[in-house]
Amino acid sequence: MKDLLKFFITFFKIGIFTIGGGYAMLPLIQREVVDKNRWLTEKEFLDILAVAQSSPGAIAINTSILVGYRLNKIKGAIFCAIGVAAPSFLIILFVVKFVYGFRDNIIVEKVFKGLTPAVVGLIGASLWNLYISAKLKPILIIISILAAIILIIFGISPVYVLLTAAFVSIAYNKLREEREK
Repeated sequence: MKDLLKFFITFFKIGIFTIGGGYAMLPLIQREVVDKNRWLTEKEFLDILAVAQSSPGAIAINTSILVGYRLNKIKGAIFCAIGVAAPSFLIILFVVKFVYGFRDNIIVEKVFKGLTPAVVGLIGASLWNLYISAKLKPILIIISILAAIILIIFGISPVYVLLTAAFVSIAYNKLREEREK
Protein backbone atom coordinates (compact mmCIF):
# COMPACT_ATOMS: atom_id res chain seq x y z
CA MET A 1 0.00 0.00 0.00
CA LYS A 2 2.93 2.31 0.74
CA ASP A 3 4.18 1.99 -2.87
CA LEU A 4 0.70 2.66 -4.26
CA LEU A 5 0.42 5.83 -2.18
CA LYS A 6 3.85 6.95 -3.47
CA PHE A 7 2.72 6.31 -7.06
CA PHE A 8 -0.45 8.34 -6.44
CA ILE A 9 1.43 11.25 -4.81
CA THR A 10 4.08 11.31 -7.55
CA PHE A 11 1.51 11.46 -10.34
CA PHE A 12 -0.66 13.90 -8.37
CA LYS A 13 2.34 16.29 -8.19
CA ILE A 14 2.86 15.88 -11.93
CA GLY A 15 -0.81 16.67 -12.52
CA ILE A 16 -0.72 19.77 -10.30
CA PHE A 17 2.39 21.35 -11.76
CA THR A 18 1.68 20.80 -15.41
CA ILE A 19 -0.19 23.35 -17.43
CA GLY A 20 -0.69 22.68 -21.09
CA GLY A 21 -1.83 19.11 -21.34
CA GLY A 22 -0.30 15.70 -21.68
CA TYR A 23 2.73 16.52 -23.82
CA ALA A 24 3.78 19.19 -21.35
CA MET A 25 3.67 16.51 -18.63
CA LEU A 26 6.09 14.17 -20.35
CA PRO A 27 9.33 15.82 -19.11
CA LEU A 28 7.98 15.77 -15.55
CA ILE A 29 6.89 12.14 -15.82
CA GLN A 30 10.29 11.19 -17.21
CA ARG A 31 12.11 13.09 -14.45
CA GLU A 32 10.05 11.44 -11.71
CA VAL A 33 9.82 7.91 -13.13
CA VAL A 34 13.26 7.52 -14.73
CA ASP A 35 15.64 10.03 -13.13
CA LYS A 36 14.39 10.55 -9.58
CA ASN A 37 12.70 7.29 -8.53
CA ARG A 38 14.40 4.98 -11.07
CA TRP A 39 11.23 2.95 -11.49
CA LEU A 40 11.96 2.54 -15.22
CA THR A 41 14.96 2.76 -17.51
CA GLU A 42 15.00 5.33 -20.30
CA LYS A 43 14.37 2.59 -22.86
CA GLU A 44 11.38 1.25 -20.91
CA PHE A 45 10.00 4.79 -20.63
CA LEU A 46 10.40 5.39 -24.37
CA ASP A 47 8.64 2.09 -25.10
CA ILE A 48 5.78 3.14 -22.82
CA LEU A 49 5.58 6.52 -24.58
CA ALA A 50 5.38 4.80 -27.96
CA VAL A 51 2.47 2.64 -26.80
CA ALA A 52 0.79 5.56 -24.99
CA GLN A 53 1.04 7.75 -28.09
CA SER A 54 -0.37 5.10 -30.37
CA SER A 55 -3.28 4.29 -28.06
CA PRO A 56 -6.55 6.24 -28.06
CA GLY A 57 -6.91 8.78 -25.29
CA ALA A 58 -4.86 11.43 -23.55
CA ILE A 59 -1.13 10.71 -23.56
CA ALA A 60 -0.66 11.66 -19.89
CA ILE A 61 -3.39 9.29 -18.76
CA ASN A 62 -2.16 6.53 -21.08
CA THR A 63 1.42 7.00 -19.87
CA SER A 64 0.41 6.99 -16.20
CA ILE A 65 -1.65 3.82 -16.69
CA LEU A 66 1.18 2.03 -18.49
CA VAL A 67 3.79 3.14 -15.94
CA GLY A 68 1.50 2.13 -13.07
CA TYR A 69 0.79 -1.24 -14.66
CA ARG A 70 4.51 -1.85 -15.16
CA LEU A 71 5.16 -1.02 -11.51
CA ASN A 72 2.27 -2.81 -9.78
CA LYS A 73 -0.15 -4.27 -12.34
CA ILE A 74 -3.83 -3.18 -12.11
CA LYS A 75 -3.54 -1.46 -8.71
CA GLY A 76 -0.54 0.56 -9.89
CA ALA A 77 -2.35 1.57 -13.06
CA ILE A 78 -5.38 2.74 -11.09
CA PHE A 79 -3.40 4.73 -8.51
CA CYS A 80 -1.19 6.42 -11.12
CA ALA A 81 -4.13 7.28 -13.40
CA ILE A 82 -6.21 8.72 -10.57
CA GLY A 83 -3.16 10.59 -9.31
CA VAL A 84 -2.49 12.32 -12.63
CA ALA A 85 -6.18 13.04 -13.35
CA ALA A 86 -7.28 14.24 -9.90
CA PRO A 87 -5.56 17.68 -10.01
CA SER A 88 -7.18 18.57 -13.34
CA PHE A 89 -10.56 17.48 -12.03
CA LEU A 90 -10.14 19.53 -8.84
CA ILE A 91 -8.84 22.56 -10.74
CA ILE A 92 -11.79 22.46 -13.15
CA LEU A 93 -14.17 22.30 -10.19
CA PHE A 94 -12.40 25.31 -8.66
CA VAL A 95 -12.47 27.26 -11.94
CA VAL A 96 -16.16 26.60 -12.49
CA LYS A 97 -17.02 27.48 -8.90
CA PHE A 98 -14.85 30.59 -8.42
CA VAL A 99 -13.12 31.84 -11.58
CA TYR A 100 -15.70 31.39 -14.35
CA GLY A 101 -17.36 34.68 -13.40
CA PHE A 102 -14.06 36.47 -14.18
CA ARG A 103 -13.64 35.00 -17.69
CA ASP A 104 -14.10 38.40 -19.34
CA ASN A 105 -11.62 40.08 -17.00
CA ILE A 106 -8.71 41.57 -18.97
CA ILE A 107 -6.13 40.44 -16.37
CA VAL A 108 -7.34 36.83 -16.47
CA GLU A 109 -7.23 36.97 -20.28
CA LYS A 110 -3.64 38.30 -20.21
CA VAL A 111 -2.57 35.59 -17.76
CA PHE A 112 -3.79 32.88 -20.13
CA LYS A 113 -2.11 34.58 -23.10
CA GLY A 114 1.13 34.59 -21.10
CA LEU A 115 0.84 30.88 -20.33
CA THR A 116 0.59 29.89 -23.99
CA PRO A 117 4.30 30.41 -24.88
CA ALA A 118 5.34 28.64 -21.68
CA VAL A 119 3.26 25.63 -22.71
CA VAL A 120 4.85 25.64 -26.16
CA GLY A 121 8.25 25.69 -24.44
CA LEU A 122 7.30 22.73 -22.25
CA ILE A 123 6.22 20.74 -25.29
CA GLY A 124 9.48 21.69 -27.05
CA ALA A 125 11.49 20.53 -24.02
CA SER A 126 9.59 17.24 -24.09
CA LEU A 127 10.39 16.81 -27.78
CA TRP A 128 14.07 17.54 -27.15
CA ASN A 129 14.22 15.04 -24.26
CA LEU A 130 12.58 12.38 -26.41
CA TYR A 131 15.07 13.08 -29.20
CA ILE A 132 18.07 12.79 -26.85
CA SER A 133 16.72 9.67 -25.13
CA ALA A 134 15.84 7.89 -28.38
CA LYS A 135 19.42 8.13 -29.73
CA LEU A 136 18.07 8.17 -33.27
CA LYS A 137 20.21 7.07 -36.20
CA PRO A 138 20.28 9.46 -39.19
CA ILE A 139 17.69 7.44 -41.15
CA LEU A 140 15.30 7.54 -38.18
CA ILE A 141 15.72 11.32 -37.92
CA ILE A 142 14.79 11.59 -41.60
CA ILE A 143 11.72 9.41 -41.01
CA SER A 144 10.73 11.60 -38.05
CA ILE A 145 11.01 14.74 -40.16
CA LEU A 146 9.03 13.16 -42.99
CA ALA A 147 6.31 12.10 -40.56
CA ALA A 148 6.10 15.66 -39.22
CA ILE A 149 5.90 17.07 -42.74
CA ILE A 150 3.15 14.60 -43.68
CA LEU A 151 1.18 15.54 -40.57
CA ILE A 152 1.64 19.30 -40.89
CA ILE A 153 1.46 19.91 -44.63
CA PHE A 154 -0.86 17.17 -45.82
CA GLY A 155 -3.02 16.91 -42.70
CA ILE A 156 -2.98 13.12 -42.76
CA SER A 157 -4.25 11.51 -39.58
CA PRO A 158 -1.54 10.50 -37.09
CA VAL A 159 -3.18 7.07 -36.95
CA TYR A 160 -2.25 6.43 -40.60
CA VAL A 161 1.29 7.67 -40.05
CA LEU A 162 1.74 5.38 -37.02
CA LEU A 163 0.23 2.37 -38.80
CA THR A 164 2.42 2.95 -41.84
CA ALA A 165 5.51 3.27 -39.64
CA ALA A 166 4.62 0.04 -37.84
CA PHE A 167 4.12 -1.92 -41.06
CA VAL A 168 7.26 -0.51 -42.69
CA SER A 169 9.26 -1.38 -39.56
CA ILE A 170 7.92 -4.94 -39.52
CA ALA A 171 8.74 -5.39 -43.23
CA TYR A 172 12.19 -3.82 -42.88
CA ASN A 173 13.15 -5.97 -39.90
CA LYS A 174 11.81 -9.11 -41.57
CA LEU A 175 13.94 -8.41 -44.68
CA ARG A 176 16.97 -7.71 -42.50
CA GLU A 177 16.53 -10.99 -40.63
CA GLU A 178 16.26 -12.92 -43.90
CA ARG A 179 19.44 -11.30 -45.24
CA GLU A 180 21.33 -12.21 -42.09
CA LYS A 181 20.32 -15.87 -42.50
